[in-house]
Amino acid sequence: MRGKTAEDLKLLELLDPVAEVTGYEIVRLRLMGGEHARRLQIMAETPEGEMNVEDCARLSRAIAEIMDAADPISGEYTLEVSTPGVDRPLTRLKDFVTFAGYEARLELDRVAEGRKRFKGMIVGVEDDNIAIDLEGEEATALVPFAWIVEAKLILTDKLMQRGAYMRAARLSDDPPQDPSESE
Repeated sequence: MRGKTAEDLKLLELLDPVAEVTGYEIVRLRLMGGEHARRLQIMAETPEGEMNVEDCARLSRAIAEIMDAADPISGEYTLEVSTPGVDRPLTRLKDFVTFAGYEARLELDRVAEGRKRFKGMIVGVEDDNIAIDLEGEEATALVPFAWIVEAKLILTDKLMQRGAYMRAARLSDDPPQDPSESE
């Protein structure tokens, strides 16, 4: 899920160590576009889940240096390094642990229970399965992580409050109370 195509996965192999050495983790990488005007989009964050503009610039410089030396993409491309955002993609097992209690949409690579798309509240992770309370279902479902081709948080008031809390905590010496602790 962090990369969609074989080319994405090769780039991840090249760039994961660069991100790690500079103190970041690549959440998702996509090389988009045709032969001309391609775009290499990288979403990243620190292991603590933070990323600001200075972090994006720092990682962008480190990646650009390696990309210039290795030259793994033929032709011209634009490099974009960004945060995953509030309604972020969920691409790693740890994302489903971090965002337990929040709503998400999942898309599978196969039909399960007569469908490929699911929406529900993330409960957590059990072994290599995502535990999710699906809309309209009573029991918690376990979805194999390997079956998920795309997962994304759903923008809700609760998620927006978490985002505001995280921003305030970064900017303040006396951080406000985490909204998830008051529920």
